Amino acid sequence: MVSQNHSEKKTKVKRRQIIPGFGLSLGLSLSYLSLLVLIPLSMIFIYTSQIGWGGFLREISQPIVVSAYQLSFTTALVASLINLVFGVLTAWVLVRYSFPGRKLIDGLLDLPFALPTSVAGITLATLYATNGWIGHLLPFKVSYTQVGIVVALILIGMPFVVRIVEPVLQNLEKENEEASAILGANRFQTLVHVVFPKIRLAAFSGFALAFSRALGEYGSVVFIAGNMPFKTEIAPLVVMQKLEAFDYDGATSVALVLLVASFLILFLINFSQWVVKRKFAD
Repeated sequence: MVSQNHSEKKTKVKRRQIIPGFGLSLGLSLSYLSLLVLIPLSMIFIYTSQIGWGGFLREISQPIVVSAYQLSFTTALVASLINLVFGVLTAWVLVRYSFPGRKLIDGLLDLPFALPTSVAGITLATLYATNGWIGHLLPFKVSYTQVGIVVALILIGMPFVVRIVEPVLQNLEKENEEASAILGANRFQTLVHVVFPKIRLAAFSGFALAFSRALGEYGSVVFIAGNMPFKTEIAPLVVMQKLEAFDYDGATSVALVLLVASFLILFLINFSQWVVKRKFAD
């Protein structure tokens, strides 16, 4: 009886400590989300709907816009695939090995999150120029080419894969890998059949986030791309050019395609996580 009363008092104390409360916190969260995200993004849909379906198709089917879409989606996909491979490898090294400078490298991985994208773009363009420190050593041109765009997108997307895969690797039990080795599996078989199934959802989430971020990247790309129409002109740059020309119909139409693509990617991530959680729950 005493224990039950103590438990009830403890529960009441815990409930009183929930400040500011579910109703108030939910209201503040929804207000914050609406003012900064939902309302600004909804204006793109509202403004685009005013030009009609025919006007929307006309704006996004212009040759220069189609070329910019192709370049943005292609370079984002290539950069994200590279980040997927090397991001998982980097996370593995940081989790499973101890070496001098490990904490420094781990801290530098977050630099693209804090570094202004324009600064990153200027730095990359300078380094990879034909007379730059790295560019003059390469047998091919990087700055002001599509290769330079991929390099910039790799930089801004790299932390997504590493930071999502890293905690999953930390929670993996090494006993499973040791058991696989005892049963005669080589390292590659252990990686494919033991490790990868545990991290594939996290790796896919990191890849999708990196891809979504790369689609809308502007600052780090605009300085290294060269911005040549039909060659190195990305979709976000087309949006900026249309805004500067007061072509709001064209700008919102091009931006809407990028917005919908990013939304679908994020929806796919959350849906995949929901499916996996439901599978394990069953």
